[in-house]
Amino acid sequence: MIANPLLRLLVLAVGWLAVLLGMIGVILPLLPTTPFLLLAAGCFARASQRARRWLLALPVFGPAVSDYQAGRGVALSIRLRAIALVWIGIGTTLIWFVDGLALRGLLVLIAVSVSLFLLSLRGPAVADIDERPGDRLR
Repeated sequence: MIANPLLRLLVLAVGWLAVLLGMIGVILPLLPTTPFLLLAAGCFARASQRARRWLLALPVFGPAVSDYQAGRGVALSIRLRAIALVWIGIGTTLIWFVDGLALRGLLVLIAVSVSLFLLSLRGPAVADIDERPGDRLR
């Protein structure tokens, strides 16, 4: 925990801003969600355990953030879903909203870069999946 109250408040504010940007990123295809939520989790871990617990308790994002922080990586299904959403969002933008060739090229470069980054992330090992009770088939 950060001892300096002013610095603690600043880190907490950055964490909440990251949560806000991450939530906006759920809707906007070019704004990533996961990096902002990971930043928020890091800020909350240093400034407010209560806020960190809240973030990790979110049903949609909490398990992914928790797995990543615990070193278990990001599940392939989450990575593939993120890649699909990036390409749907950028594809829609390319078709209906962008005319310039340079901007189109930049958007494709962004989509390719994000896709390669997501594919490069490590996924959970089979042992990690087996140890998580929520992942078992019932």
